[in-house]
Amino acid sequence: MPTKTLQIPTTDGRADAFAAFPDGGERHPGVLLYTDAFGVRPVLREMARELAGHGYYVLVPHLYYRNGPAPVVELPEHIGGESRPALFARLMPLIEAHTTERALSDADAYLRFLTTQPEVSSGPVAVIGYCMGAVLAMRTAAAHPDQVAAVAGFHPSPLVTDAPDSPHRLVSALTAQVHLGLAENDMSPETIGELDQALDAAGVGYTCEVYPGTVHGFTMSDTDAFNPSALQRHWERLLPLLDRSLTGS
Repeated sequence: MPTKTLQIPTTDGRADAFAAFPDGGERHPGVLLYTDAFGVRPVLREMARELAGHGYYVLVPHLYYRNGPAPVVELPEHIGGESRPALFARLMPLIEAHTTERALSDADAYLRFLTTQPEVSSGPVAVIGYCMGAVLAMRTAAAHPDQVAAVAGFHPSPLVTDAPDSPHRLVSALTAQVHLGLAENDMSPETIGELDQALDAAGVGYTCEVYPGTVHGFTMSDTDAFNPSALQRHWERLLPLLDRSLTGS
């Protein structure tokens, strides 16, 4: 599986990124993949390779590039409960600095870069994300309805908040098909109902599903939250969504 390390020009500098895509010199639909809060690391590179093996060009940008190239925060091989407090003490300033304004500016740059790569076919793209990346994916899809045909988020950070720019308030702009895979502890039933109501009102095709027996972070094999059966369910939901939206199959 060919891979590249790339530099994406943005309004605030250059974001380093990882890309994986099929071999053979053909062009393939593009997928923008937003990482969780821990950022680009081996498990995300492996997920990108897995997705590329199904016929997609997958671009994984380093979200904290304004603070330096990845990794800004050194991570252990396995992110266990004992290491999380110290890690988040270092990550939270980076997360908080990644404002909606910056996220949308970056999204413009990432999509512009993705769609002009020689290995990427013309036509719509998909945006997927994990944890905080799911929020970024929803914001990107809402800001670029003419480009984004599919959006998926797994164990998302809050999608329903009191903020004027809460992701659930933006879904009326979506044209993408949506899948949200939630951990059991991600949202209350009432909050899920509010999100479903917003998506219903928007008239978009969507599924919003709680994956049984999961905790937040269930797709990430380098954390204590990892759930192998839920990761498989994630692929079983994600791949058909991309096939329908990007290849028409």
